[in-house]
Amino acid sequence: MTEVGIQVEVDLALLADAATIDASGKLNILGIFDRLSAATFPVRHPHMVMVLRFSAGLNEAGQHEVEIILKDPDGHEVVRVDGEMNLAPGTSGMAEGVRLPQVLNMDGLVFPKPGRYGFDVRVDGEHHASLPLTVGGIGATVEA
Repeated sequence: MTEVGIQVEVDLALLADAATIDASGKLNILGIFDRLSAATFPVRHPHMVMVLRFSAGLNEAGQHEVEIILKDPDGHEVVRVDGEMNLAPGTSGMAEGVRLPQVLNMDGLVFPKPGRYGFDVRVDGEHHASLPLTVGGIGATVEA
């Protein structure tokens, strides 16, 4: 259970083929992965989702800045998504704090070369999660 004094945390972060959030807030996730293969580079991946769940104490309810940055194997920024989220207490009970699942659909991401990529997730400028993604040629091994 999230305590009232806890700061914003990312308690779930993953990449998948698809995900939805039903009316009750339950996450439905299909095809979790951390590596992709391609015959040639650059390669365009047709569709993936990033699933994040934010949790916080009641003192953190309100607006928060979120940044998601995809970096290539050399650490250069490939894609950046900036946004805001509003954490609000649910109706199930104030003592539980705030939990907010999010599904970010990403279509047509281009990976210029093979290697280990990484998604960095920041909330209010502070790093909260890293999701590694290894992109390799078919039959090749990629050093992490």
